[in-house]
Amino acid sequence: MKLEYVKDINGYDEHAIRLSDFDSSQANKFREVINLIIDTKTSIELTSHDFIELLNIKLTLRVAEEDLGITTTDYVDFFCDLTIDSYKNIATLLEPFCRKESRGYQWLYDIDTPIGFLFSAGGRW
Repeated sequence: MKLEYVKDINGYDEHAIRLSDFDSSQANKFREVINLIIDTKTSIELTSHDFIELLNIKLTLRVAEEDLGITTTDYVDFFCDLTIDSYKNIATLLEPFCRKESRGYQWLYDIDTPIGFLFSAGGRW
């Protein structure tokens, strides 16, 4: 599974953090990370998980009181601030990728922010 920042995905100054190139086993591991956030209500830095290859960024998933989405100040360290309910929704969105191999993709939240969060088995959108 690869983690990367993709700049200007559509010509409207919108960008994405993309988790890509994974199989159902790795999708299950990522869902376990999401469930750990839900269960413990603590932040998790994805650099601590060996099944994720960091290509050009670091991403920390944090629990927040409101959904702010992904932010950064330096385009290296990114932070995803979401509520527990939003993390529960992400866990649900990941289920099809965990059950069988896929080449599809899923946006993990729908927040009006310039940086989206893309889960893309085939590396596309």
